[in-house]
Amino acid sequence: MIRVQGHQNLYRDEATGAIINTDSVAYDQYVKSIDYKNSQKRELDQMKQDIGEIKYALKKLTEKLV
Repeated sequence: MIRVQGHQNLYRDEATGAIINTDSVAYDQYVKSIDYKNSQKRELDQMKQDIGEIKYALKKLTEKLV
């Protein structure tokens, strides 16, 4: 592998020409940020579902009162 000029952790694979990042700390941080975003999306989706169920229950309750 050939080091990419001006970058400590980047190397070019001679066979494929691909750039490879060898900074495992940065990679771990990236994976954690993706996991966190996915977790936040799941939580938001769950809240939306819960609100929908509450709205449905309130609608049924008001129908019984009328």
